[in-house]
Amino acid sequence: MALIQLNHVKRIFDVKGKEIRAVDDVNLTVEKGDIYGIVGYSGAGKSTLVRLLNGLELATAGEVIVDGENIAALNKKDLRHFRKNIGMIFQHFNLLWSRTVVENIEFPLELSGMKKAQRRQRAEELMQLVGLEGRGDAYPSQLSGGQKQRVGIARALANNPKILLCDEATSALDPQTTDEVLELLLDINQKLHLTIVLITHEMNVIRKICNKVAVMELGKVVEEGAVAEVFRHPQQEVTKRFVQQDLKPSEDPQEVLAEFIQENPDGALLTLTFKDDNANEPVISQAIRQFNVDVNVVYGNIRQGKEGSFGTLTVLLTGDKEAIKQAIDFFNHQEVGVEVLHHG
Repeated sequence: MALIQLNHVKRIFDVKGKEIRAVDDVNLTVEKGDIYGIVGYSGAGKSTLVRLLNGLELATAGEVIVDGENIAALNKKDLRHFRKNIGMIFQHFNLLWSRTVVENIEFPLELSGMKKAQRRQRAEELMQLVGLEGRGDAYPSQLSGGQKQRVGIARALANNPKILLCDEATSALDPQTTDEVLELLLDINQKLHLTIVLITHEMNVIRKICNKVAVMELGKVVEEGAVAEVFRHPQQEVTKRFVQQDLKPSEDPQEVLAEFIQENPDGALLTLTFKDDNANEPVISQAIRQFNVDVNVVYGNIRQGKEGSFGTLTVLLTGDKEAIKQAIDFFNHQEVGVEVLHHG
């Protein structure tokens, strides 16, 4: 069931007489329970897009339908009530530094008029959910970056929202803390059946927890689909750059390839693309045994994502020419993607 539907949405700003199309004719559908990633470089329009989802920005044209409500049709009172169904977490936490952890979490409940005892009970439940037990009396200045973001997540969940918007929520965190926060978001998605829309410029964040992704460039969605499919078969140049950055080997691949081709002119240099149903299969060892070829791994990267394993492996095959041909046919038969980079 579609929880968020964007139909030909535009958001145009007038900056000193110049028209800036921050969001340009975007169509998107987010299903209930999705962890939907929106990725793009700075200036792509992704943060403007997420602000359209909770009415912080209003579309210049098109429809933004969230949980059956056309946001443009809501008056101020209805919009305030509507926003209670949407939680939001930010890159720099946006905590109240003069309030303790528990008071920060209680803040949206205080604004909604909930009684103090009920607010405290709800805040205690949320501290347990996000792993902050015993830290209720601490102030933000006494917390690590990861702990601050956990407070932000707990506060965003205070009103039991249906949707959680994450605007670059891990960009200010180190890699280990990023992984911990992503695991928490995944856990929340599964436990609370919460729909998450995640804005980022980091493709590894998309890979780790999202099931769907939209790639933005210059205000447009240039590519979208299931994360595993987009990673395995990126179509647009900007998407290819994102995927290559995430799967980038530690050495310069062109230098490595040139060296292997020079040393083995009669061999075959292949890039094999694996997906979840064959990433863990011993297809290379099977080819070695079955066709009596030597396989030398040049470089590669198999990554684990929410929707399974995927990645590439570049290998050099040497041996009898007919045996090499049979091995290549074998890889194709096993539904491993094969790109022949050199065949002597």
